[in-house]
This record gives sequence, C-alpha cells and structure tokens, in this order.
Amino acid sequence: MAQQTSIRTSVQLGIYKVIDPFVKLLIKLGLTPNAVTSIGFVLNVGVAAIFIIGSEHGNRGDLSYVGWAGALILFAGLFDMLDGQVARLGNMKSVFGALYDSVLDRYSELIMFLGICYYLVAHHYFLSSIFAFIALIGSMMVSYVRARAEGLGVETKGGLMQRPERVITIGVFAIACGISSSYIGGDYKLFIPGIKYHVFETMSIFTIPIAILAVLTNLTAFGRLMDAKKALSDNEE
Repeated sequence: MAQQTSIRTSVQLGIYKVIDPFVKLLIKLGLTPNAVTSIGFVLNVGVAAIFIIGSEHGNRGDLSYVGWAGALILFAGLFDMLDGQVARLGNMKSVFGALYDSVLDRYSELIMFLGICYYLVAHHYFLSSIFAFIALIGSMMVSYVRARAEGLGVETKGGLMQRPERVITIGVFAIACGISSSYIGGDYKLFIPGIKYHVFETMSIFTIPIAILAVLTNLTAFGRLMDAKKALSDNEE
C-alpha cells in the first residue's frame, strides 16, 4: 500500500510539472479554483450528452460516440487536477473550495455514469449496463468511506481505483473502443467453435474494463473500510 501510494505521488508530481505553465496562465486570466472546478463539471455534462446523443441518433455499430466521449472524459479529468493546482499556486485555498470541489466531483462522476448506462441500455448491452451501475456504486462508496472516516478523525486515502485511475481507465478504453471500430468495425464479433455465443466484440474494449472497474472500486471501498476499522481500533486502545 505504501509503495503504491509512493508511485502514485511520483506520477502526480510529474504531471504537475507538465501542467504548471498552463495553471499559471489560468491564474493570469483571473480564473479561480471554483471556476476551474465548474468548467470540469460542465465538460462532464457534455460527456453524458455525447453518450445520450449516441444512443438516440447512433446505431449499435457506430462506436464513434464512445470514442469522442472518452476524449472529453480525459479532458474534463484534467480540470480535476488543475483546480487544486490553481488553488495552491495562486494562494487561493479555502475550506469551501475543497468542499465545492468534492461535491462537483461526485456530481460529475454520477452524470458521466448516467450517460454510460443510458447508452448501454439503449443499445441493449444489458449486462454491461449492470456492471456500469455497480462501478458507479463502488466509485461513490470509495469517496463516501474516506469522507465518513475523516469525519471520525481517520485518514483513508489508499486503494487501487481512486478517482484519477477511474477517469483514466474509462477515458482511455472509450477512446480505444472508438478508434478500434474504425479498423475492425463496430459490429465485429469473435466466435469460438463449440460456443454458441460470441466471446468478444468491439464494444468489449469499453465494457470489459468497466466490469473490472465494478470489482476494483468496491474492493477499494472495502479496503478503505478495513483500514478505517484498524485505525479506529488503534485509537480506542
């Protein structure tokens, strides 16, 4: 767990070095951390809109909407890092700003998953839509366990599938799904002799990671719960 945190911190510091010039530009333009957070939220509304438009106007084999939504997911996720850096480098930290960031992060994730579930249900990926909903539950519980534990005086920040990892996973594989459909077709299916149903299709590039996400987010939430239990027991002793 400590090694995992160390690697994650090192990656974050590397990303900060890259985005700091852009952060300084935002500060010069007069953008506040809350404004940057709000922009990220609006972009996530755009993500949901792309999925919904794709479900209403696209067909099952047209996965370009998934690819474009993935690109916007990553772009919106960038603002999750920018708001904190704007607050730090611009000396604009505030307690309400931290609360506002946390609340809009939750709204952003809920709205993003709303779009994903809507798309999957509309195109009859029923099982995948269930996994997406389970991933949504896990994502919310990861954040809730941390917030509840901190309210009890315990810090739990560990786990494999924190928000940045979730955003990158969904965004990258959504883009990969959209690009792959241009080469192998959006309705490609792989069959194995002797098995009645296909074992893989183009959409699986997006839906399999979501299924993995459904498992890992809930394991992360449970792991944080166990960490909090241990810390609380130590405090009581």
